[in-house]
Formats: sequence, structure tokens, C-alpha cells
Amino acid sequence: MPTVDVYSALANPVRRGLLEGLIDGPRPAGELAGAFSLSRPAVSEHLAVLKRAGLVHEEPRGRHRYYHLRPEPLAEVGDWLHPFEHYWRARMGALRDVLDEISDSDSDSDKADSGAS
Repeated sequence: MPTVDVYSALANPVRRGLLEGLIDGPRPAGELAGAFSLSRPAVSEHLAVLKRAGLVHEEPRGRHRYYHLRPEPLAEVGDWLHPFEHYWRARMGALRDVLDEISDSDSDSDKADSGAS
């Protein structure tokens, strides 16, 4: 089975959702599948992609397969995203300033309206 790079694995929202479902600890495949409106085989395929990317590992327990999150490969993504953090902080700061300005403008307008009554 060929390996899958972490970025390709994370490109799909279902796979990101599966990883989020494993944040609090290992879960059986059936429980993970129940969180999606997909067939179990479709969810199994997504889990296989995550497994090939090294983001999860599978533990057989009797008839069930439990999946565990392997967060180490996500560090690569974090390292790659780090330089962009400054950009997004600046953008969010600019958005906050605009929203504060709009809020202040609305407050001034409300005060003027209540004074005219």
C-alpha cells in the first residue's frame, strides 16, 4: 500500500473530522462511522488513508478495531503553517478594528436616536 502525505490526508473534511473524533482518545471504527452520513466502507477507506499517512494506528480488540490518533505527523503541518501565523494575526487584528469602528458608530447612532425622542 503506498504511503499518503499528511497534507493530502488532511485535504478531505471527512478525514479531518475523523481526526477530531479521536482527540479525546481511541474509538472503535463503528463509533467513528456513526458520526458521518457515509457508509461504513466509505469511512473505512478514509481511515485507511489516515493510517497510510501515519496519522492514526489501528488496534484490534476482539471483533472491533480501535483507532488511535498519532499527532506526531501534525507537527510537520504546524511547522509549515507557523510562518503564516503572523499574517493571519495581522488580518484578524484589522478585522477587529473594523468591527470595533462599526460597533462604535452604531452606539453613537443609537445615542443620537434616543436623544431625539
